[in-house]
Amino acid sequence: MGTSEEARVNDVQRKARDIRLVIFDVDGVLTDGSLFLGDDGQEYKAFHSRDGHGMTLLLQGGVKIAIITGRSSEVVRLRMAHLGIEHVYQGHRDKLPPYRELKAALGLEDAQIAYVGDDLVDLPVMGRVGLAIAVQDAHPLVKRRAHWQTSHDGGRGAARDVCEMILEAQGTLAALLEPYRVHP
Repeated sequence: MGTSEEARVNDVQRKARDIRLVIFDVDGVLTDGSLFLGDDGQEYKAFHSRDGHGMTLLLQGGVKIAIITGRSSEVVRLRMAHLGIEHVYQGHRDKLPPYRELKAALGLEDAQIAYVGDDLVDLPVMGRVGLAIAVQDAHPLVKRRAHWQTSHDGGRGAARDVCEMILEAQGTLAALLEPYRVHP
Protein backbone atom coordinates (compact mmCIF):
# COMPACT_ATOMS: atom_id res chain seq x y z
CA MET A 1 0.00 0.00 0.00
CA GLY A 2 1.45 3.37 -1.03
CA THR A 3 1.73 6.23 1.44
CA SER A 4 -1.15 8.18 -0.11
CA GLU A 5 -3.39 5.08 0.12
CA GLU A 6 -2.29 4.52 3.73
CA ALA A 7 -3.09 8.15 4.54
CA ARG A 8 -6.55 7.80 2.97
CA VAL A 9 -7.28 4.61 4.94
CA ASN A 10 -6.09 6.23 8.18
CA ASP A 11 -8.24 9.29 7.48
CA VAL A 12 -11.35 7.11 6.93
CA GLN A 13 -10.66 5.15 10.13
CA ARG A 14 -10.22 8.40 12.08
CA LYS A 15 -13.50 9.75 10.70
CA ALA A 16 -15.28 6.44 11.44
CA ARG A 17 -14.19 6.49 15.10
CA ASP A 18 -16.21 9.68 15.62
CA ILE A 19 -19.45 8.41 14.05
CA ARG A 20 -22.52 8.31 16.32
CA LEU A 21 -25.19 8.21 13.58
CA VAL A 22 -25.27 6.48 10.20
CA ILE A 23 -27.91 7.63 7.73
CA PHE A 24 -28.80 5.23 4.93
CA ASP A 25 -30.63 5.95 1.70
CA VAL A 26 -32.93 3.06 0.72
CA ASP A 27 -33.27 2.54 -3.05
CA GLY A 28 -29.86 1.63 -4.41
CA VAL A 29 -28.29 1.35 -0.94
CA LEU A 30 -30.43 -0.96 1.18
CA THR A 31 -31.94 -2.40 -2.00
CA ASP A 32 -30.42 -2.96 -5.41
CA GLY A 33 -32.54 -0.10 -6.73
CA SER A 34 -35.15 -2.31 -8.38
CA LEU A 35 -38.76 -1.26 -7.83
CA PHE A 36 -41.34 -4.03 -8.05
CA LEU A 37 -44.88 -2.74 -8.56
CA GLY A 38 -47.91 -5.00 -8.41
CA ASP A 39 -51.06 -4.54 -10.50
CA ASP A 40 -52.72 -3.17 -7.38
CA GLY A 41 -50.06 -0.42 -7.08
CA GLN A 42 -48.37 -2.15 -4.15
CA GLU A 43 -44.60 -1.61 -4.06
CA TYR A 44 -42.23 -4.42 -3.18
CA LYS A 45 -38.54 -4.22 -2.30
CA ALA A 46 -35.93 -6.86 -1.55
CA PHE A 47 -33.60 -6.30 1.41
CA HIS A 48 -30.49 -8.39 2.07
CA SER A 49 -30.62 -10.21 5.41
CA ARG A 50 -26.88 -9.72 6.02
CA ASP A 51 -27.35 -5.97 5.71
CA GLY A 52 -30.08 -6.15 8.33
CA HIS A 53 -27.85 -8.13 10.68
CA GLY A 54 -25.05 -5.61 10.20
CA MET A 55 -27.44 -2.81 11.07
CA THR A 56 -28.50 -4.70 14.20
CA LEU A 57 -24.83 -5.06 15.19
CA LEU A 58 -24.26 -1.34 14.61
CA LEU A 59 -27.17 -0.50 16.92
CA GLN A 60 -25.80 -2.93 19.53
CA GLY A 61 -22.47 -1.13 19.22
CA GLY A 62 -24.14 2.11 20.28
CA VAL A 63 -24.32 3.81 16.89
CA LYS A 64 -27.72 5.18 15.93
CA ILE A 65 -29.22 4.59 12.49
CA ALA A 66 -31.57 6.74 10.45
CA ILE A 67 -33.19 6.41 7.03
CA ILE A 68 -33.75 9.28 4.62
CA THR A 69 -35.36 8.27 1.35
CA GLY A 70 -37.02 10.10 -1.49
CA ARG A 71 -39.78 7.53 -1.91
CA SER A 72 -42.49 6.48 0.54
CA SER A 73 -43.23 2.81 1.06
CA GLU A 74 -45.00 0.75 3.70
CA VAL A 75 -42.46 -2.03 3.23
CA VAL A 76 -39.66 0.35 4.26
CA ARG A 77 -41.58 1.32 7.39
CA LEU A 78 -42.12 -2.34 8.26
CA ARG A 79 -38.51 -3.37 7.62
CA MET A 80 -37.08 -0.52 9.66
CA ALA A 81 -39.51 -1.19 12.52
CA HIS A 82 -38.43 -4.84 12.48
CA LEU A 83 -34.78 -3.75 12.77
CA GLY A 84 -35.56 -1.30 15.59
CA ILE A 85 -34.69 1.82 13.59
CA GLU A 86 -36.65 4.75 15.00
CA HIS A 87 -35.60 7.60 12.72
CA VAL A 88 -37.24 7.00 9.34
CA TYR A 89 -37.84 9.88 6.94
CA GLN A 90 -39.70 8.91 3.76
CA GLY A 91 -40.83 11.01 0.82
CA HIS A 92 -37.94 13.51 1.09
CA ARG A 93 -36.39 14.11 -2.29
CA ASP A 94 -34.63 17.08 -0.69
CA LYS A 95 -32.76 15.28 2.07
CA LEU A 96 -31.25 18.34 3.75
CA PRO A 97 -34.32 19.30 5.86
CA PRO A 98 -34.60 15.87 7.54
CA TYR A 99 -30.81 15.77 7.91
CA ARG A 100 -30.84 19.10 9.77
CA GLU A 101 -33.79 17.96 11.88
CA LEU A 102 -32.03 14.73 12.86
CA LYS A 103 -28.78 16.49 13.64
CA ALA A 104 -30.54 18.97 15.93
CA ALA A 105 -32.79 16.39 17.60
CA LEU A 106 -29.85 14.12 18.41
CA GLY A 107 -27.50 16.97 19.33
CA LEU A 108 -24.83 15.86 16.86
CA GLU A 109 -22.18 17.66 14.83
CA ASP A 110 -21.61 16.93 11.14
CA ALA A 111 -18.36 15.11 12.00
CA GLN A 112 -20.35 12.58 14.08
CA ILE A 113 -22.60 11.59 11.17
CA ALA A 114 -22.02 9.22 8.25
CA TYR A 115 -24.23 9.09 5.18
CA VAL A 116 -24.48 6.19 2.72
CA GLY A 117 -25.73 7.03 -0.76
CA ASP A 118 -25.74 5.95 -4.37
CA ASP A 119 -27.20 8.70 -6.54
CA LEU A 120 -27.15 12.43 -7.24
CA VAL A 121 -29.96 13.24 -4.79
CA ASP A 122 -27.60 12.11 -1.98
CA LEU A 123 -24.82 14.60 -2.80
CA PRO A 124 -26.07 17.59 -0.75
CA VAL A 125 -26.03 15.59 2.49
CA MET A 126 -22.81 13.77 1.58
CA GLY A 127 -21.13 17.16 1.29
CA ARG A 128 -21.94 17.98 4.92
CA VAL A 129 -21.33 14.81 6.91
CA GLY A 130 -18.11 13.74 8.57
CA LEU A 131 -18.00 10.45 6.65
CA ALA A 132 -19.56 10.23 3.18
CA ILE A 133 -19.89 6.67 1.86
CA ALA A 134 -20.79 5.44 -1.63
CA VAL A 135 -21.94 1.93 -2.43
CA GLN A 136 -19.84 0.04 -5.00
CA ASP A 137 -22.30 0.61 -7.87
CA ALA A 138 -23.01 4.28 -7.08
CA HIS A 139 -23.12 7.02 -9.69
CA PRO A 140 -19.57 8.19 -10.56
CA LEU A 141 -20.15 11.67 -9.07
CA VAL A 142 -21.25 10.09 -5.79
CA LYS A 143 -18.13 7.92 -5.74
CA ARG A 144 -15.98 11.04 -6.26
CA ARG A 145 -17.64 12.82 -3.33
CA ALA A 146 -17.29 9.83 -0.99
CA HIS A 147 -14.57 9.40 1.61
CA TRP A 148 -15.01 5.63 1.39
CA GLN A 149 -16.64 3.12 -0.95
CA THR A 150 -18.13 -0.25 -0.05
CA SER A 151 -16.87 -3.43 -1.68
CA HIS A 152 -20.44 -4.63 -2.30
CA ASP A 153 -23.23 -3.16 -4.43
CA GLY A 154 -26.31 -1.57 -2.93
CA GLY A 155 -28.75 -4.18 -1.64
CA ARG A 156 -26.04 -6.84 -1.90
CA GLY A 157 -24.08 -6.38 1.32
CA ALA A 158 -23.06 -2.71 1.11
CA ALA A 159 -24.78 -1.80 4.38
CA ARG A 160 -22.98 -4.67 6.12
CA ASP A 161 -19.66 -3.33 4.78
CA VAL A 162 -20.45 0.07 6.30
CA CYS A 163 -21.52 -1.30 9.67
CA GLU A 164 -18.51 -3.56 10.07
CA MET A 165 -16.04 -0.88 8.94
CA ILE A 166 -17.38 1.61 11.51
CA LEU A 167 -17.53 -0.97 14.31
CA GLU A 168 -13.97 -2.10 13.50
CA ALA A 169 -12.71 1.50 13.57
CA GLN A 170 -14.43 2.03 16.93
CA GLY A 171 -12.91 -1.15 18.35
CA THR A 172 -16.23 -2.87 19.08
CA LEU A 173 -16.61 -5.34 16.21
CA ALA A 174 -14.67 -8.25 17.75
CA ALA A 175 -16.76 -8.21 20.94
CA LEU A 176 -20.00 -8.04 18.97
CA LEU A 177 -18.95 -11.03 16.83
CA GLU A 178 -17.75 -13.11 19.79
CA PRO A 179 -21.12 -14.85 20.40
CA TYR A 180 -20.95 -16.25 16.86
CA ARG A 181 -17.50 -17.81 17.14
CA VAL A 182 -17.26 -21.59 17.20
CA HIS A 183 -15.26 -22.77 20.19
CA PRO A 184 -13.75 -26.29 20.33
